[in-house]
Amino acid sequence: MKLGFLTACLPKQSLENLVVWAKSVGFEMLEVACWPVKNTRDYSSTTLDVVRLTRDEAERIKKLFEQNNMQISSLAYYDNNLHPDLVIRKSYHDHLKKVIDAANLLGVKYVGTFVGRNYNKTIKENFDEFEIVFKEILEYAKEKGVSIIIENCPMPGWNSNGGWTGTISYSPELWEEMFSRLPYDNFGLNLDPSHLIWLGIDPVSVIKEFKDKIFHVHAKDTQILKDKLNKYSIFGSQIQRKDEWDMGYWVYRMPGRGEIDWKAFLKELKQNGYSFVVSIEHEDPEYEGTEEKVKEGLRLGFEYLKDVITKI
Repeated sequence: MKLGFLTACLPKQSLENLVVWAKSVGFEMLEVACWPVKNTRDYSSTTLDVVRLTRDEAERIKKLFEQNNMQISSLAYYDNNLHPDLVIRKSYHDHLKKVIDAANLLGVKYVGTFVGRNYNKTIKENFDEFEIVFKEILEYAKEKGVSIIIENCPMPGWNSNGGWTGTISYSPELWEEMFSRLPYDNFGLNLDPSHLIWLGIDPVSVIKEFKDKIFHVHAKDTQILKDKLNKYSIFGSQIQRKDEWDMGYWVYRMPGRGEIDWKAFLKELKQNGYSFVVSIEHEDPEYEGTEEKVKEGLRLGFEYLKDVITKI
């Protein structure tokens, strides 16, 4: 397994600077953020502007990675592909296709996104829409030699109507439905164990069943604040939230600073044939605020995971 990180945590850094710094730490891969330039979402950035990417620029980027013995693990653009506003939804689909085009030019196999959710419809109605929407996306990606990976974050902050989740792809039950409806070879998971922790799912338990669909892995930990859980329940704070994302009883952490048994998780992945990237998605609030703090967190995560990987 090779270690990498999602570049969204360092939004002001150029791709060139990120490659050089990542190599100096020991990272071997980068998960490159490809959100639109005009974008206000948190934990997103435009490390690569896919709208302006030319064939010549793609060749230059490929040489940059080759010269530094680095690889792009995937291109990242996570948004709501089932958005209830069809104009907004189309804009997301159009940009996602540009990311797929960029992956084709760069020789990158994976593009990561969310399924999303139409908050005005039932789960069944959402899956009916999903089948139509993602069939087109997967066919488009297939023509370009690209695979689509779905991260399993519930995105609770997206559901402004008071519901619990903003996606329909956060649990094994829902993954079964996804892959049974669209059994494409170029369709899999970007498995992030951090979300499973606060959902009450053992991350190790899902690996064997979905081993053939785990294409990419995120490394992010979760700390459960048990006193707050006892106060708020699994549905989170209803009155005292700082914002729509604040559930109140859990916090994302760098690997090794939360509840996940990383040795067991990575060992199970290895035993089930996984040998690709373990990509740190940095959302630990104790290592945010400045680039120095972010880099400190990434180094901490790298050293921890490197040590675990050498022991499995």
